[in-house]
Amino acid sequence: MLYFSDFDGTLTTDGRLTREFFEIMELIEKKNQQLIIVSGRSLSWGHFFLTHFPLKACIMEGGGVILYLNEKGEIIQEPLVSQAEIQGLADFTAKLTKQFPHIPLSADSFGRLTDRAIEFHQMDHKWIDDVMKFMDENKINYSKSNVHINFWVGDISKYRGVVKFMQKFHPVLKEEECWFFGDAPNDQSMFELFHNSVGVSNIEHCLDRLNHKPRIILEGPENIGPKGVLSFIKKL
Repeated sequence: MLYFSDFDGTLTTDGRLTREFFEIMELIEKKNQQLIIVSGRSLSWGHFFLTHFPLKACIMEGGGVILYLNEKGEIIQEPLVSQAEIQGLADFTAKLTKQFPHIPLSADSFGRLTDRAIEFHQMDHKWIDDVMKFMDENKINYSKSNVHINFWVGDISKYRGVVKFMQKFHPVLKEEECWFFGDAPNDQSMFELFHNSVGVSNIEHCLDRLNHKPRIILEGPENIGPKGVLSFIKKL
């Protein structure tokens, strides 16, 4: 059994790691199963996950890069877009910051490879609309998570990252034997295409904006974020 999970809002509570997060990892380890974090956070955050928690792999930057530990315990990173697309993103980012000199790029942007992120909560709605229009005009892909507007060049999605991961590491494992947990609009590719998708109850804040909803939606304060993930895994 593989468990794929979004990070912010799904494995965290109000931006913090709580005891439920560590209970989830302890339970999965006890079951001799595996948790793979699938996050919009940066490549550098992926290095942090693999060096500080008992994880063997993670999928970062919204599906743009896979990180895993090799047999020597070394971290290997594999971008899922081409070098030309990575360069195209760098070129557009320079163009974007020239057009919007005060745009609040995320604090972890220096650690990003296949995408960039904007702290949209530091922007008013008019500014957000202008930035998104600029991205549309330049044919740049973007999505909104709980904390960021992520943008990139090329074919990147959480679902594509998960599929590539399964093809590489678990080619005989059926998708029906895996579960995904999420809570935000940038989880929609998983909600649409992944067989076993679960929304923790705090997904309620954006349900009306989702074109694709999770197959299972947990309800109630007892199923917010990691509480919902932990409870669901215990019942499987």
